[in-house]
Amino acid sequence: METPQLLELLAAGPVIAAVKDEEGLAQALESDVSVLFLLYGDILTIRDTAERVREAGKRVFVHLDLIDGLAAREISADFIARSTSADGVISTKAALTRRARELGLVAIQRIFLLDSMALKNVERHFSHESADLVEVLPGLMPKIIRRLCDTTGRPIIAGGLITDKEDVTGALGAGAVAVSSTNPAVWRM
Repeated sequence: METPQLLELLAAGPVIAAVKDEEGLAQALESDVSVLFLLYGDILTIRDTAERVREAGKRVFVHLDLIDGLAAREISADFIARSTSADGVISTKAALTRRARELGLVAIQRIFLLDSMALKNVERHFSHESADLVEVLPGLMPKIIRRLCDTTGRPIIAGGLITDKEDVTGALGAGAVAVSSTNPAVWRM
């Protein structure tokens, strides 16, 4: 999958199911969402889990930092590219997302904005080569989402603490291309 294809999917359905366990996976596979973020698993199960998502006709992104048995090294992106049917990866580590892009995967860099210093670091150090999209957490900051859209020049996904329609419309109205949520009620919006 290429970034323009992902953006088309998100334009048609801007809610992403962020799945943290088997129960959530079952609900997400039955939902209308077309994109899933896998936030759990291990090196023994991730291939089969990604394949289940693809067989359900959905796109799947693996959060490299949360898969047991993967190291915070570039070889983790190689493993996902060679051993799974994942469309892309998510990571807080620019080296991992950069390597994923080199391998032809869509790369999403996850950024936690805890304070103004974290925001300034993103603005100073974000590399356009490191990611195709940026996921910002928490996603309940419309002014900051607007600012990051301008600063990074990349499509923004708002994640974290998204719980209702107001949160979704606020993030999308601020310029986010999508929202990610672990809340199944949000997936049904």
